[in-house]
Amino acid sequence: MIPFNYTVKNMFSRKMTTLLTVLGIGLVVFVFAAQMMMTSGLKRTLVSTGSDYNVIAIRKASQTEMQSIITLEQASILSAEPEISRSSDGTPLFTKEIYVVINLTKRDNAGNGNVVVRGVGPKSMELRPQVKLMAGRMWNPGSSEIVAGKSLAERFKGCGIGETVRFGGRDWTVVGVFDAGGTAFNSELWGDIDQMQNAFDRPVFSSLTFRLADPATFEAMKERLEKDPRLPLDLKREKVYYAEQSRAMSSFIGIMGTVISIVFSLGAIVGAMITMYAAVANRTKEIGTLRSLGFSRFSILNSFLLESVLISLSGGILGLIASSFMNFVQVSTTNWDTFSELAFSFAITPQIIISSLIFALFMGFIGGFLPAVRASRLKIVDSLRAV
Repeated sequence: MIPFNYTVKNMFSRKMTTLLTVLGIGLVVFVFAAQMMMTSGLKRTLVSTGSDYNVIAIRKASQTEMQSIITLEQASILSAEPEISRSSDGTPLFTKEIYVVINLTKRDNAGNGNVVVRGVGPKSMELRPQVKLMAGRMWNPGSSEIVAGKSLAERFKGCGIGETVRFGGRDWTVVGVFDAGGTAFNSELWGDIDQMQNAFDRPVFSSLTFRLADPATFEAMKERLEKDPRLPLDLKREKVYYAEQSRAMSSFIGIMGTVISIVFSLGAIVGAMITMYAAVANRTKEIGTLRSLGFSRFSILNSFLLESVLISLSGGILGLIASSFMNFVQVSTTNWDTFSELAFSFAITPQIIISSLIFALFMGFIGGFLPAVRASRLKIVDSLRAV
């Protein structure tokens, strides 16, 4: 076999063409990794919104809370179920909530966006321990006061502490900002459910959320309640429910990102192919010398193929390093399932790193295969005669 250091040395013999190929592949890997990081960040934000112990109930056939209608009678029946955990005061860890989407203006004057207003009850915070008040205070019961999620307060006018936002026919004062640990709640406005129901003239609820004393009892409870004609409700584990909210958007990002990556990768493969064909043309005499020294055609093929793969791997590592900085970027977009603004950060995972490197190696292998075959098929005499 041809020594490995010979292959590495030849990588740097054509600095400009090698550098351009590395940059081209790095760009493709950057796009490939970035779209996967965006999908990963979106899913992580929504999935982490839920808890393994919590269950959310919406009306059957409803896809989201926005479409759901639940009566007070149905809420009372469900709250009495024995599987529901109890808080320290002996009352069920159960909350009734309404979910309304309003339109607000962004701070950067980049237009308007849909924002979730959630009417919550006394147990809502206890059911979501990740939600912490980071500034200001909670609203006073019976008042037109609200608190805003951290991301929302930063992005929309009227949502900062002391500011006023108008919806539901009245002005609401923001008295606090909460941090929900990077979850979807960071993009919501919360207020007293009784006041929200009055403002929006909604005597019904959008969803019911409760904590199970034992998560293992969920399936049996769900099966039993589905047979109860008084409760036309669909019960889902909270994590499952929020994971479903990311499907449409994450699928779109994945498809678009894959298409763009494939188009870009064709250019990178052609670039790698041109680089390796140039290497074969410039090293024809070397190839003849190696063959005359007893190195087989297979060794020649392996050497050139390895060189192409190493160049692509270098580009892949460069692309991953560049994409890792996206981990500090937060973006907002409209969640197509709820038609509301959602802020989330890019998230890199070991799976994304491995997939990106495999993609880079694949481009190098495809781009270098034909030039490597050409190099291995050169005849010794013709190679030594080459000018």
